[in-house]
Amino acid sequence: MARTRSGRVCGWPQPQPAALPDIAPPRLVQPATPALAAALDRAFAEPQTPPFRRTHAVVVLKDGKLLAERYAPGVSLDTPLLGFSATKSTIATLIGILVRQGKLALHAPAPVAAWRDDKDPRHAITVDHLLRHTAGLALGSSLQASLLSALEPVNRMKFVEPDRAAFAESMPLETPPGAVSNYHDGNTVILSQLIRDAAGGSAADVLRFAHRELFDPLGMTSVTLEFDAAGTPEGSSQMLASARDWARLGQLYLDDGVVGDRRILPAGWVAYVSAPTPGAFVGLGAGFWTNSGDSFGANYRVSHGWPRDAFFAKGSIGQYVVIIPSERLVIARFGRTVNWPPEADGVAQLVGDVIAATRGE
Repeated sequence: MARTRSGRVCGWPQPQPAALPDIAPPRLVQPATPALAAALDRAFAEPQTPPFRRTHAVVVLKDGKLLAERYAPGVSLDTPLLGFSATKSTIATLIGILVRQGKLALHAPAPVAAWRDDKDPRHAITVDHLLRHTAGLALGSSLQASLLSALEPVNRMKFVEPDRAAFAESMPLETPPGAVSNYHDGNTVILSQLIRDAAGGSAADVLRFAHRELFDPLGMTSVTLEFDAAGTPEGSSQMLASARDWARLGQLYLDDGVVGDRRILPAGWVAYVSAPTPGAFVGLGAGFWTNSGDSFGANYRVSHGWPRDAFFAKGSIGQYVVIIPSERLVIARFGRTVNWPPEADGVAQLVGDVIAATRGE
């Protein structure tokens, strides 16, 4: 059974057979080559002085085949790992499914009841704006890490308000929709409500929809979604899954949104989410981070060895699902690493090491 944060019990739907071929046997898969073993050795090695990496899990897929995985003591191939903001990429995926089904449109006004009046300037906010964090709502920033950030409205939303989406939707505009990039959790919380509404209106409806349309076809059997008291998934940060299941989500994107003979995501969705958002200096796409474009973040990562075509789900303190189409790779890395400096988690080195170790595989 799954429980919402309010304590309400939601019955899990009956799982359906996975359409994605199983990526691995029910046992630990050792690195396929000495070079890959050395790459994982470096990923788990700790520097002599802080900041420490505290890597918890690494999973490497190439062409849908699990080539290597490793886990820290106390973590196993079945351990649910909190994705933090990597959860946003799951929400973007569920939005993509609704777009494919014709239940949402990217560039039409988002179907939010509080913005229904076309004289309300928030009526111009689209699903695309919410995915790209350009909606313009005055909620503050989720990229700030300081004592003052505790006073940001976005943090009141996350830690005080029982209905997070309603609070986010009540905020006035700070900038016109589409004009300015401002990454904050409120955008994704509103998207989560759109998913809840389209699925049927309750937490149980969301679970049925997510399992039927996404988790079951991918064979993601370990997923836990958390909900607020209104039954809306806390889609900005609160999904747990095993490292293998996080990697399965990445494999869906490597395969252009298709599982077996079933199209999960709309044609062109992968190119859409990985296309850069103008003005997003950290290198954001739509629900994913991206190395495409000319942002400071994208250029910084490329200068540190990331491929230009890489895009990824990213969560605070070192959670990554990296998709590299040119190398046919998915790399899932989870841990507890400080956010600064960017090199502290060693992910750039891990990406470069894995690429070097798997070329020719």
